[in-house]
Amino acid sequence: MLLAIGALLLLPFVAMQFTNEVNWSVADFIIMGFLLTAAALLLRLAKSMGLSKKTKTSLILGVLLLFLLVWGELAVGLFGSPWAGN
Repeated sequence: MLLAIGALLLLPFVAMQFTNEVNWSVADFIIMGFLLTAAALLLRLAKSMGLSKKTKTSLILGVLLLFLLVWGELAVGLFGSPWAGN
């Protein structure tokens, strides 16, 4: 799991070497690493719980939706919070 998260975090790092379009700070990498790790742990927990298939699917979709909403807010400010991106 951590290897996959590290590989995902390498994508913006490599992109920063070739273009000015991607401009992440150390804090951006730390926050995204935390978000990916938290989402992965919650997904693993949802899968391992002894619940019905319908409930597991709902939990997994909820975790993914929450991850995407937080990511979108931090990246571009979907809701205009103080933590909004550009």
